[in-house]
Amino acid sequence: MKGSISSLQKMLNQDPLVLDRFSVNSFSDTPLHVAAMLGHTDFVKEIVSIKPELVNELNSHKSSPLHLASSKGHVGVVKAILSSVDSRTICLARDRNGLNPLHLAALKGRIEVLQILLQAEPEAAQMTVYRDENILHLCVKHYQLEPLKLMVETALAHPNFINSKDGDGNTLLHLAVADKQVETINFLLNVPAFEVNAVNLNGLTAVDVLIQSRRDVRDMEIEDLQPDLASSSTPELQKDNSWNGMMKQQLEWLEKHKSALMVVASLTASMAFQVGVNPPGGVWQDDKLRDDQGNPLPNPQYAGFSIYATKHPRGYTRFCIITTFSFVSSLSIILLLVSGLPIRRRFYMWILIVITWVAITTIAFAYVVSIVALTPNKNRTLDNVIGITIVVWIGLMTLLVMAHTIHFTKKIVRKMSSGGSSAFLVPKMSAGSSAILVE
Repeated sequence: MKGSISSLQKMLNQDPLVLDRFSVNSFSDTPLHVAAMLGHTDFVKEIVSIKPELVNELNSHKSSPLHLASSKGHVGVVKAILSSVDSRTICLARDRNGLNPLHLAALKGRIEVLQILLQAEPEAAQMTVYRDENILHLCVKHYQLEPLKLMVETALAHPNFINSKDGDGNTLLHLAVADKQVETINFLLNVPAFEVNAVNLNGLTAVDVLIQSRRDVRDMEIEDLQPDLASSSTPELQKDNSWNGMMKQQLEWLEKHKSALMVVASLTASMAFQVGVNPPGGVWQDDKLRDDQGNPLPNPQYAGFSIYATKHPRGYTRFCIITTFSFVSSLSIILLLVSGLPIRRRFYMWILIVITWVAITTIAFAYVVSIVALTPNKNRTLDNVIGITIVVWIGLMTLLVMAHTIHFTKKIVRKMSSGGSSAFLVPKMSAGSSAILVE
């Protein structure tokens, strides 16, 4: 553990085959693995001079000593290992994660080790892992900007390598934009050989990815890096993004109206219920089946029955019909709003609004019927007031219906003139816009 060369020599004098036993019988770290991981350069030189074959030995994680030294950034150990054997074989070796020593040096930001390994075996940079990700993709995914700069500057003469894509067709810029890496984006945009307008397998440019994942203030900072970068967005996504904005506005409109309808429906249902169970004139307090002389009454009175129903059966029937209509209409609105159905279209919302009009109108007529029932017939002035009120109310409802009919007709005419009958079709939406419609 201390990297003592004298202790190593003493062990070898006692047992010259001690290092061979490690390579044959051990599946864990060899002494060279331990020395490489701890950075004992002189100890490593001594071991590779005695037993160079240990350089190719792999531990239980399929890591060679060079893997460990590269990950830790031990420059002297890396040089000692590379000088002892054929660098090609050991530089291209993969661990159990499919990474070679160059990958590990890049992921850990070991710039000096990265330079040494690149010089020893440039082909290691071409090796891919996971979903066709090369060392450049790994640098971006693990936020290693300095190694990325080194690799890109080294590969400027190879634009295909710089513009390489992973298994999903994403370039370095796609990944950087998705993770909101402002400095990485700024660097890539200043690389002349980099293709800013490249599209992935979903047909999206880097700007399209930015539009779909707009979440925080860093988006504005990214857009400020390159003002004309937005022009690289695909026409399809620009159309979808516009559609997304329209859908958000429509959903806000719907939510506001849903809240208002719920309040109005609740109040209307409460009023209709109260009027229904407490009819005008009240109810009989006790039974009265005979008159004072003991003769049966033509209209017997029963406790709890409506006085209005006994005195004016036809009027009470009309009153019950109007009140029930208002109550059921209000409950229908509440049921539809709380049912969980995806009421996301203006058409369905207009249906609910019309039902609300009916509920309000019927509760207004119930009020009129109640006033008439409670007012003596000789009061003709009140009849005139009620008649005028009904006429005004019917006129107001007529104006509302006409106004909305005219508005709807104009909207249809505009759609037909601008896009023909296809304007009535719902446009194709991207994954972002369809997510808005999900409850």
